[in-house]
Amino acid sequence: MGFTEDYIKKLNIQFKGISPEEIISWAIKHGKNPVVTTNFRPYEVAILNAVTQVKKNIPVVWCDTGYNTPQTYAHAEKLIATLDLNIRLYVPKQTAAHRDVVMGIPRVDDPRHAKFTEQVKLEPFKRAMTEIQPDIWFTNLRKGQTAHRDTLDILSLSKDGVLKVSPFYHWSDGQLDAYLEERNLPNEHIYFDPTKVLENRECGLHI
Repeated sequence: MGFTEDYIKKLNIQFKGISPEEIISWAIKHGKNPVVTTNFRPYEVAILNAVTQVKKNIPVVWCDTGYNTPQTYAHAEKLIATLDLNIRLYVPKQTAAHRDVVMGIPRVDDPRHAKFTEQVKLEPFKRAMTEIQPDIWFTNLRKGQTAHRDTLDILSLSKDGVLKVSPFYHWSDGQLDAYLEERNLPNEHIYFDPTKVLENRECGLHI
């Protein structure tokens, strides 16, 4: 696509006042190989519903760390069925049970934490992106989640030059609650990310 940073800034100003579905439709028209990523955390159903309303069979990449809560797994199975998601599942090369014996879940200040994050999240994600080679990447990043994400916008470029599209970037939890209620979509708040610990800590995929 070859979008410049200046052009993306202009588009972000324009897109601030239009619906997520309109943003998604624009991106789909300007890309050749779109993908949406999810971890089925709270409010992920919004981006999954919005994107699949525009492009039904879009690949949905789920990098499952192996440490999700039972509630998250049940929620994921429900959404996969009800939204008929084209799931592309990527998991770590080592099982959680094996890793628990080797290192467990290291604390953030533990030198092993970087290796743990690489194993359970970054490596599966890199593998997915290498295999799929998307030019459009839909995410549910939102302003206020982390300090790094506050520097982004609806449209941003990944470090690999993929156009990252976050249609709900400026939405609050309250707005998303209303969005889900209007569409009778389920949400699940019992979620655990073993690489973040703190809710406002960046996971590593978006840096």
